[in-house]
Amino acid sequence: MPSITLPQLNWYGTKTIDFPLADRWQIETLHISGWQLPGLTPVEITHALRNPIGCPPLQELARGKKEVVIIFDDMSRVTRTEILAQAALQELAAAGIKDSQIRFVCALGCHGALTRIDFVKKLGNDILSRFPVYNHNPFGNLVSVGKTKTYGTEVEVNAEVMSCDLKIALGMVVPHPMSGFGGGGKIILPGVTSFKTTQHNHRQTHHDLVALRGKLGTGRFDENPMRHDVEEAALLAGLDFIVNVLVNENGETTRVYAGALQPAFAAAVAEAKTHYLTPKTQDKDIAIANAFIKANEAFIGVSIANSAINRQQGGDVVVIANAPEGQVIHYLLGPFGAKEFGPEHQFSRVPEHVKRLIIYSEYPDLAGRGWYAASDKVVFVSKWGEVLEILERDYPGTAKVGVYPSSEIQYFTS
Repeated sequence: MPSITLPQLNWYGTKTIDFPLADRWQIETLHISGWQLPGLTPVEITHALRNPIGCPPLQELARGKKEVVIIFDDMSRVTRTEILAQAALQELAAAGIKDSQIRFVCALGCHGALTRIDFVKKLGNDILSRFPVYNHNPFGNLVSVGKTKTYGTEVEVNAEVMSCDLKIALGMVVPHPMSGFGGGGKIILPGVTSFKTTQHNHRQTHHDLVALRGKLGTGRFDENPMRHDVEEAALLAGLDFIVNVLVNENGETTRVYAGALQPAFAAAVAEAKTHYLTPKTQDKDIAIANAFIKANEAFIGVSIANSAINRQQGGDVVVIANAPEGQVIHYLLGPFGAKEFGPEHQFSRVPEHVKRLIIYSEYPDLAGRGWYAASDKVVFVSKWGEVLEILERDYPGTAKVGVYPSSEIQYFTS
């Protein structure tokens, strides 16, 4: 019996797992174009920090600064932050910055707070023993830095971040279902802004969905007003230096773009548009969407899998959502009860041409089911053998199967 080998458990000692499939099925694995690029070494990462885009090297920027904050993304991003942070700390030390002048702030946005063990996974024990590492609080300890022109968003930013005269951000650039691509100014908005600021940014976008058709969505960047609003907010906050990375399907850093916000992010996105590009197909009977890069936001991968299903004959979508921690806690969008959701929760639907949406996880998360459509088409399964039984019952003969190894960060151009 053939199987597909997929990366799993990105914060639990990443490994690959074999998922058996019927030998009579035609299986096509649909990779991002940059899937085989190797991970960078610490030396290569340091080189990028010393040769930034659009601004002086970090060492030079840091000289004479009094307080430094390093902002980093949370567990919903696979960014291997420790190696980036250690490279930045070396440059700060070379500039004469003492450990006592540095703190880390996790850009949670409206996600749930991290624990110490999460911080260790992101940053390593050495950093936890040398520096204070804080969660962002979207409900308090905030200061206003002005309003954006795009949406008129009042930008309220974490006060600890704003107390520092050197602001450094570490994160990754991947396709995003609303702002086109993550990374860049998103480390500020929603990363370290208030609930009110984030809600206004999202709400304005949702209100304009029809008018903005073709400008919003995964991979749509240049004319995306949500992205413009975010970038304005980051400039108002005075973000000094970003370190944005691209990743392969195993979550390894393959490229580093460091420097001033706008030119460094633009350069990262220019490559990301090709790096994450995936072959387009619409002829599959079964589409399997593996969640790994953002395993606790597995619902993002449903979209590309839906698009792969044959629209005339229909078919089934399978999401592999193995996240031991469960799906992300999200105060703006997430479920908090059978009938209680974040104020901007958007109820999804299963398209007519998708017969079933099968959510597979070895780690049952009943509350997390609220991220998926409330439909009798949605099936939750905790054993792969049961997934296979369901599919083989409906496809006793041949079937065309498309597999997306990192579905949450894959996209195609229309």
